Amino acid sequence: MSTDEKWMREALKEAEIAYSEGEIPVGAVVVKGGTLLSSAHNTREKNLSPTGHAEIEALEKAAKALESWKLDGCTLYVTLEPCVMCAGACIQSRLDRVVFGAYDREAGCLGSMSDLTILPFEKKPYVFGGVLKEECEKILSDFFSQLRNK
Repeated sequence: MSTDEKWMREALKEAEIAYSEGEIPVGAVVVKGGTLLSSAHNTREKNLSPTGHAEIEALEKAAKALESWKLDGCTLYVTLEPCVMCAGACIQSRLDRVVFGAYDREAGCLGSMSDLTILPFEKKPYVFGGVLKEECEKILSDFFSQLRNK
């Protein structure tokens, strides 16, 4: 198992928690130097927050752990390609890498629908998508199937 797969499995655990809480099942973790700094999942419904995305939650927790908003040397692993808000937060936090699972053709802003990294920001993360893609897609499709059946 690759390092990226290892950490994506941790993000999938967070997505499972979100699923169990009735949230869209997206999970994220932030890692630095092989050490887990933070883990989070979507909390929009629970907290009635438009910014309650897994990525934002994980970045906030990592910044607190490092006592710095600059997340140099860090990688964000997230089960779904970040939206425009989260892609912007990834750039603004100065992450080194963003690794995601499922592509989001409707709202993904790190390559699918749009790509914020083509803009001339001073520092932007290296982006790699498709890690454990099928597993990340499955939890989302299962969630929405269950929702439609209700």
